[in-house]
Amino acid sequence: MKMSAPTSRRNSCRGVVCGNRASSDCHVRRRGSSCSYFSSGAQTEDFSVSLSQPIFTITLRFLLAIDLWLSKRLGVCACEESSWGSIRPLVRLVEFSGHVIPWLVGTVYTLLRGESAAEQEIMLNLALALLLDLLLVRAVKTLVRRRRPAQNRSEILSAFFVERYSFPSGHATRAAMCARFLLAQQVDTASMRVLVVGWATLVSLSRLLLARHYVTDVGFGLAMGYCQYSLVERLWVTWDCLQDLLLMRLRERLNKAYSGLWMADWKR
Repeated sequence: MKMSAPTSRRNSCRGVVCGNRASSDCHVRRRGSSCSYFSSGAQTEDFSVSLSQPIFTITLRFLLAIDLWLSKRLGVCACEESSWGSIRPLVRLVEFSGHVIPWLVGTVYTLLRGESAAEQEIMLNLALALLLDLLLVRAVKTLVRRRRPAQNRSEILSAFFVERYSFPSGHATRAAMCARFLLAQQVDTASMRVLVVGWATLVSLSRLLLARHYVTDVGFGLAMGYCQYSLVERLWVTWDCLQDLLLMRLRERLNKAYSGLWMADWKR
């Protein structure tokens, strides 16, 4: 009976120490979970295969598993606690340079302030290309409905501009299309060509570093944006064609107004 008291005290002390350790481990895990890259649904996604499945299904699951693993490894700026979290503000600045709002605002401003008809024609088609890019990306995203990787922290810009669906990357399509547009219409020196291609590459890479997209989202977005410029070239709107179209619509409106006045006078 005399030995049981110290023994019970030791056991109780061990239990308290173990409880404190467990609570501290739980606290550390909770802190780490705030910077988790994928949502719980993405983490528990099943990529297991069986030999009874078709070869296409096995290949697709294998490629998706590689995409998930590689995207997770590249998300080194997902939050401040990440391995490259110190450069996250710089990467976010590069990300914002590929957003549609500054591109539309700058294009419309240049269109209105253009000094020549050729410059205004280029800016007009660039504005139409940006609108076309928005429509096509939204259509593909709505069709595929692939969920984004989990956002690691709530941000003001993310709350307003981040969409639910991930495939394809709108920044990647826009970067590829604008880069090809500028290379074909505006850029004529080797140094500027390197600068434009480097910018498009950095914008696309920023989506992976910030864990905004999967690798396949960015890859398909680059290919889609590159092909979009071919469509823009086919649908190119010349300044003379636009003036003729506007004059035609104005003439139709004037004819309708004149016909209405003539009919009113005839009834009287």
